[in-house]
Amino acid sequence: MHAKNEASEGPAPLSAELPERVNVDPDEVEKGLAKLVLTIVEFVRQLLERQAVRRMEHGSLTEAEVERVGIALERLDQKMSEMAARFGLTREDLKMRLGPLGELV
Repeated sequence: MHAKNEASEGPAPLSAELPERVNVDPDEVEKGLAKLVLTIVEFVRQLLERQAVRRMEHGSLTEAEVERVGIALERLDQKMSEMAARFGLTREDLKMRLGPLGELV
């Protein structure tokens, strides 16, 4: 009589857990890719905005530079909203959530 050694069996092979086919909806792939790209662009936009505010607070930008940066950031913000809406996304969808660490930026 052989006793079964549970510890030596280990977890089931990965192939046993995966479906034979991956059901991919092309519309969802497009939306997922758009969400990824827009999330990264939103992250960079927020970083640029924070850097511009720091530079303004330290007086390292001229009035003309402050004006140009403000206009550029405003236009980028508007385009981000337009593109998110085009893919059925909200600005809330573009936040980077890090689980227990909270949101990034």
